[in-house]
Amino acid sequence: MKASIKKILIANRGEIAVRVVRACRDLGITSVAVYSECDKTAFHVRMADEAVFIGDSPSSESYLAQDKIIAAAQQTGADAIHPGYGFLAENPDFAARCADEGIIFIGPKAQTVRLLGDKLQARRMALKAGLSVIPGADIEGRDYETALREAKALGFPVLVKAAAGGGGKGMRVVNSEESLSEALQSAGSEALSAFGDGRVFVEKYLSHPRHVEIQILSDEHGNCVHLGERECSIQRRHQKVIEESPSPIMTEDLRSRMGEAAVKVARQCAYVGAGTVEFLVDEDRSFYFLEVNTRLQVEHPVTEMVTGVDIVKKQIAIAEGKPVGIRQDEVRLNGHAIECRLYAEDPLQGFVPSTGTLKNYRIPSGPGVRVDSGVVIFMEIPIYYDPIIAKLIVWGADRKESIARMKRALEEFRISGIETTLGFHRVVLDHPRFLAGDFSTRFLEEEYPEHGYRFFSDQLALEAALAAALHTFVSERRIAMRGGPVPGRAASDWKSTYRRKNLSRFGGSR
Repeated sequence: MKASIKKILIANRGEIAVRVVRACRDLGITSVAVYSECDKTAFHVRMADEAVFIGDSPSSESYLAQDKIIAAAQQTGADAIHPGYGFLAENPDFAARCADEGIIFIGPKAQTVRLLGDKLQARRMALKAGLSVIPGADIEGRDYETALREAKALGFPVLVKAAAGGGGKGMRVVNSEESLSEALQSAGSEALSAFGDGRVFVEKYLSHPRHVEIQILSDEHGNCVHLGERECSIQRRHQKVIEESPSPIMTEDLRSRMGEAAVKVARQCAYVGAGTVEFLVDEDRSFYFLEVNTRLQVEHPVTEMVTGVDIVKKQIAIAEGKPVGIRQDEVRLNGHAIECRLYAEDPLQGFVPSTGTLKNYRIPSGPGVRVDSGVVIFMEIPIYYDPIIAKLIVWGADRKESIARMKRALEEFRISGIETTLGFHRVVLDHPRFLAGDFSTRFLEEEYPEHGYRFFSDQLALEAALAAALHTFVSERRIAMRGGPVPGRAASDWKSTYRRKNLSRFGGSR
């Protein structure tokens, strides 16, 4: 067993950096934050025991600068680095660099990250482990003739997908032969720009799949367990926005089979650490291996809420050489959890990023509510990084209670100064298909084409108009009776009702 970790440098920012700092506090480990120019007063910097400036605001000059991060670890005497998610979390060269410098990388070994980071190699590895993969083929470079031949064999529609990276980049749905060439070029170019690797492959496009993932924990002693599933089908541009556990479609048999498949993948590649095996589940409940994320997932809190397992603390323990410490028969799913990712984006404008200063920021609380946040009031939201500002997570005894608590928590959340996705989440959670658990990865594009989020139903529009008219009538009557406006009088209940229906509840955040 390795020596206990004494100091961890967190090579990240925002809510995930704060999350790791809190785990360090629980374990009595000293935490070191790194920060860029625009993050000088960021919450993760204030939270950490120590902080090191690493460069200008662009991530290429700060959070992606391996030399600066390694130097910061050496300067502070950190014996381990936690990469969080994004930035260098799935960079095999950085994992190898840490090992070369005698610093513990809190994640899988570099060769594992390299293997699983290549979707083509990961597919082959999954097949070797006996898993089903979505029918598809490799394409050398962006050869049109090979792609066309394979696409015809698979049958349109097909999906052109980047071999490297993730986050929905380098992916194109192709419905006909005529659009294949452009999709190959654009997907390959986007992948090359984002990941430095322009390879793409073609696979059969499943028209209405669900995206379900399995959380695994695996140690260097040969122990590997799964912590159940997360339902991640509510997505936009292949990026998750709402996650929950357990999945509405899950049965004990399906969970057992998917969990066993995830563990097989982990054993096949001698995985060590926390990871996520992702699957697509077809309408007939057949499931297909998709990929492995070799890092902490954004949505890990929903698994923590239903299992009681602190995944970040487990990551650290495994990095120290300790066993997982949980047997598979000890894993129990209790209740239901949902996570809404709150972004600084404008849903009505195609989710374009929204920057500015947080003029108001009040988080919800109460039974079953958790907020993982990386911001505080009066903080400036920069343009340089992922626009996530907080994750709102709730727990309930069942899915119905969990949804009710999420609605209550969203209503309590107060953010102003920027546009956010608060109202968007309220709309989705009110949708009959979401309430019934009847959705796929195409839910948002089917129900809200062209970002046409109907923040106002006819009934709600009528209620808002009546409230506004009544407010105007009451205000004018008061003025007439008193000879002028009443100084210091709070807004009427009708006005509050109008504002709540128009702003807080249905998309406005200012």
